[in-house]
Amino acid sequence: MANQRMLGFVHTAQRMPDKRPAAERRQDFAEIYARFSDERANEQANRCSQCGVPFCQVHCPVSNNIPDWLKLTSEGRLEEAYEVSQATNNFPEICGRICPQDRLCEGNCVIEQSTHGAVTIGSVEKYINDTAWDQGWVKPRKPSRELGVSVGIIGAGPAGLAAAEELRAKGYEVHVYDRYDRMGGLLVYGIPGFKLEKSVVERRVQLLADAGVVYHPNFEVGRDASLPELRRKHVAVLVATGVYKARDIKAPGSGLGNIVAALDYLTTSNKVSLGDSVEAYENGSLNAAGKHVVVLGGGDTAMDCVRTAIRQGAASVKCLYRRDRKNMPGSQREVAHAEEEGVEFIWQAAPEGFVGENRGGDSVVTGVRAVRIHLGVADATGRQTPQVIEGSEFTVQADLVIKALGFEPEDLPTLFGEAELKVTRWGTLLVDHRSKMTNLEGVFAAGDIVRGASLVVWAIRDGRDAAEGIHAYARAKAETPVAVAAE
Repeated sequence: MANQRMLGFVHTAQRMPDKRPAAERRQDFAEIYARFSDERANEQANRCSQCGVPFCQVHCPVSNNIPDWLKLTSEGRLEEAYEVSQATNNFPEICGRICPQDRLCEGNCVIEQSTHGAVTIGSVEKYINDTAWDQGWVKPRKPSRELGVSVGIIGAGPAGLAAAEELRAKGYEVHVYDRYDRMGGLLVYGIPGFKLEKSVVERRVQLLADAGVVYHPNFEVGRDASLPELRRKHVAVLVATGVYKARDIKAPGSGLGNIVAALDYLTTSNKVSLGDSVEAYENGSLNAAGKHVVVLGGGDTAMDCVRTAIRQGAASVKCLYRRDRKNMPGSQREVAHAEEEGVEFIWQAAPEGFVGENRGGDSVVTGVRAVRIHLGVADATGRQTPQVIEGSEFTVQADLVIKALGFEPEDLPTLFGEAELKVTRWGTLLVDHRSKMTNLEGVFAAGDIVRGASLVVWAIRDGRDAAEGIHAYARAKAETPVAVAAE
């Protein structure tokens, strides 16, 4: 295809890939968007203005060179577009699916600011990289030489796997230890298939194995080996466990049955989708079928829960959030998808307690007592302070309540058998900003266990940065400098 002139936004409207009707997608866990056709991808990529200051790239945590791969796509030079895309991102086809582009690259697109509608960056990114897989362009990054030293990585989520790929490409022997039976962390067990089909993660996991990364599933640090033991085994250890401890709500009735944590609910659903038999699903305790479901929270995890409940055949699904729609931390696109699929949002409402009854000898929840919220004067961060409206109490019917209130770190010094490991006052690991090393020599950390619950794309960035820190440490530690292998 001949070189095309950009600035297509002048005559071409923004258009997303075709989206399956809500009535159809409620019935399964398949992704809701189709892939762009070649013609549509070229057309939408051509809308890029190639602006002098690419705010899309500035607001991308991994600094993707977005304008360049949009231009290459518009010219039909897809293999080159793929090379540019994967140069800064270990999982570009995953980010194209699950990144909140409306808050990052697309939300800061110059065309978006000029009211023409952002370039559909995420959908083009997905198209480029899915095409690369189909065409066989994606190859394992095997090192040109082995360095003869090993690195241990605790956690097979996006931070751990990104670091694993970077370190393996440099020539390290890389061992990844994870508590689950499948590699991928929350990419596998925390994100539903309608946002990220598991085959997309599985092929990446296999790609790293083909490059020589060694996986140790069902391996729990503190049970199967302590952190000191892993430190003696490897030149460096990276802690990339994420944050899995659910924030709880302390309110009257919170101990009633059928009030569950979001991650337990999502993990069960994903395991069932992967073909596993899960007792909690079979006996109905973590299955929304036929139930009136209330989800507490307004982040992306809450959106995953409400949309999962719809697909499990819930009688009704409501989401309680204490602020208004524009102040939701979750993606606005996800809110729109949920509304289309039949979720009811109760804005500016906060739970104050739970009511229940005895059924078959067990006390189970039957409703959520809530109050209306007024958003008052903005605090130091600019967010309005929620204030309870007196006399506004009401009760929402509920057979299943899912708490999606965020996540906190586990007590890693105790779990890992390493009391000297320093944590912040929030329980996250304390690291040097540049090297990503903790207070323990040779122990590094990356991802949510450092920054708190955050985005997959930030975990990828942290994993890449930690790999560089580990490489610098290993070279400095060696009696003779470790040669830099060609990548």
